[in-house]
Amino acid sequence: MITLKQMAYFEALARRLHFGQAAQDVHISQPALSAQIAELERRLGCVLIERNRGAVVLTEIGRQLLPGFRRVLDEVRMIEEQARQEYGVLSGTLKLGLIPTLAPYLLPALAPILTERFPKLEFQVREAVTETLVQQLHAGSLDAIVAALPIKEPWIAHTELFADPFYMVASENDDVLVSPLNQHRIAVDRLLLLEEGHCLRDQALALCEERPAANLVNYGATSLTTLLQMVANGMGRTLLPGIAVPAESVKRGDIRIVEFAPPVPERSIALFHRRGPHRRADFEALSNLIREIARDISRDAAQILTEKNPHTEPMLR
Repeated sequence: MITLKQMAYFEALARRLHFGQAAQDVHISQPALSAQIAELERRLGCVLIERNRGAVVLTEIGRQLLPGFRRVLDEVRMIEEQARQEYGVLSGTLKLGLIPTLAPYLLPALAPILTERFPKLEFQVREAVTETLVQQLHAGSLDAIVAALPIKEPWIAHTELFADPFYMVASENDDVLVSPLNQHRIAVDRLLLLEEGHCLRDQALALCEERPAANLVNYGATSLTTLLQMVANGMGRTLLPGIAVPAESVKRGDIRIVEFAPPVPERSIALFHRRGPHRRADFEALSNLIREIARDISRDAAQILTEKNPHTEPMLR
């Protein structure tokens, strides 16, 4: 008899059409995935995929069976979620994904509060760029993700959490930028960017899209902390989301955080999950908790920035 795991492995492979990427999605090795697909084919007595010089192509019977596999997997997920609800809100297992420009700033507060308020919850976290998180949400290896809007997938629903404004960061010795900074005369020369795949990079490029003369610098950095280290050493400037201000300000005193004049550029943060009626109470409770944490961070950030600049307004709303 074929197993649910084998169906899940085949679904991941059919979606990705790449053994390495599919194996990563379902958290097994590539040889193990290949062996399980071969065993599935043996039990069904048919060939589901064609392998041709590394390319993966579904056979006709593979395409015909795929919708049925997906229906079975969806039904199993629904049964699991219904069973979890019997134990109350935020109980059982919750697998949450966060983008790298949110995780270091939300998780230190979110994890202990979840443990304290919801002791029946097993909280699992994964940090990755948006594209990877969306793929894992689709595969069922994540229950929800926290990321920036927009994510344009018809099968995803979302709840907006808070608006996160941007600040320009320069070295302490950089006295060219004056706060508040007008977007239309912003000096974006030597603007440091995160590597490809990070939504913060895209947001920075969007802010600069009308300024083709800008000298954008891509060092392939994967974290804001790395970019800020570069900024502190006079290598350029970068954008900092408001959610990061308290943590990054405490860690370093060698940077200047320069605010924008209204309208302040910002990103909208939301909780994303698969469409459907299940776990609504869980997602609502989680959304409210994240908003609570964001308000606390906002107060801390406003105090920090007010000390540096008495005209700074509260950041998150």
